[in-house]
Amino acid sequence: MEIERIVQSQRDFFKTQQTKSIAFRKMYLEKLRNLIIDHENTLYEAIHKDFGKSKFDTLTTELSFVLHDIDYYIKNLKSLSKPRKVSTNLVNLPGKSRIYPEPLGCTLVIGAWNYPYQLSLSPLIAAIAAGNCCILKPSEIAGNTMKAMSELINNNFPSDYIYVYEGGIDETTEILKLRFDKIFFTGSTKVGKIVYKAAAEHLTPVVLELGGKSPAIVTKDANLEVAARRIVWGKFLNAGQTCVAPDYLLIEETIQEQFLEMLRKYIQEFKYYEGSEQYTRIINKKNFQRLEQLIEKEKIYFGGNINEEKLYIEPTILHHVDWQDSIMQEEIFGPILPVISFNNYNLAINTVLEHEKPLAAYLFTNNSEEKEVFTRKLSFGGGCINDTIMHLGNENLPFGGVGHSGMGSYHGQYGFEAFSHLKPILEKATWGEPSIKYPPYSEKKLSWIKKLM
Repeated sequence: MEIERIVQSQRDFFKTQQTKSIAFRKMYLEKLRNLIIDHENTLYEAIHKDFGKSKFDTLTTELSFVLHDIDYYIKNLKSLSKPRKVSTNLVNLPGKSRIYPEPLGCTLVIGAWNYPYQLSLSPLIAAIAAGNCCILKPSEIAGNTMKAMSELINNNFPSDYIYVYEGGIDETTEILKLRFDKIFFTGSTKVGKIVYKAAAEHLTPVVLELGGKSPAIVTKDANLEVAARRIVWGKFLNAGQTCVAPDYLLIEETIQEQFLEMLRKYIQEFKYYEGSEQYTRIINKKNFQRLEQLIEKEKIYFGGNINEEKLYIEPTILHHVDWQDSIMQEEIFGPILPVISFNNYNLAINTVLEHEKPLAAYLFTNNSEEKEVFTRKLSFGGGCINDTIMHLGNENLPFGGVGHSGMGSYHGQYGFEAFSHLKPILEKATWGEPSIKYPPYSEKKLSWIKKLM
């Protein structure tokens, strides 16, 4: 099997130690950056063919992230790779303690279709920066972007170092049978379990970036105009096909009608109409039909218009929703926003706690006590207070899930460490060693050991 041969060639190449060189890593990171810039229009065209994503959205939500990641690692690679001095405890003196970051070896990145460049190339870049070889398996659902990345990388990089493996479910199933030193997967919880199970056969560590029902909570103490604008942007960006999009809205009942009107206003102001360059279409008919079934017509507050031929679903707000409705039983991953009202903030927080831990959570308030309760009580991958999604834009914050929304994290230093082993080494002096740890033992030695340890 060809992919098996390529994985073995990467293992052989890693053993040459060449990827551990900082100069080597920087050279290929710079090469990838230049290729992305030189082929920018090709990448724009491919993603537009897949689901109508505009140049503006592709740059701001995909390529800018990827290029920023490359620049970050080129700038910080020396310090990230440097051995880290840590203090040495009393029983190991005289001695020195250090942690040495080292690459893991041959890694596998399985990307997602909704942000096909960012969610494929950013983990790949982190793997390169950490000194690994890597197989990238983009999602076949966004077939044109998969082909574009394959041509960009396979035509310009040695396959025994970096390689893009094209294909669908069968190809992914086959590659998961092979042994890797780390697997990085972005996608659904359902498929994440399959990846995790396959990795366990080889005791391969994994990073799973999954999803979940991420709440946006708005209280009467929020700046409602700001909250409405930022929720509409975060929810309907990429037609809601964003793993950290607000999945549903919890709104204090006294401000519900006022706030719903504000949401309507910003949806119209942002020009999310059919055929608009500001708005992406649904990726395929399967996803379109799944979303269509979630729209209960009698609960539509705004929107609800659809066009299956053009894979268009208008931004839709559903009200009078309760926790038992079908739309609250699964991650929506589309441009439908169910709204649930509450009268008691703490009870609303407790209701969120009864469900699986989401990938993100958002709170809109200027009340310090509400902020404290949100931060202390809720467990989620990451989030914002008084914004949505923007926590992803800070490379100093780790991005990842918890519980059913994933495990492990990346971005910035955390991406480097996700693809590294932090190897601890204690270097002891050869002088001044007491005999207390060596036999024969005595009550006096035991007394001293208790004091030292």
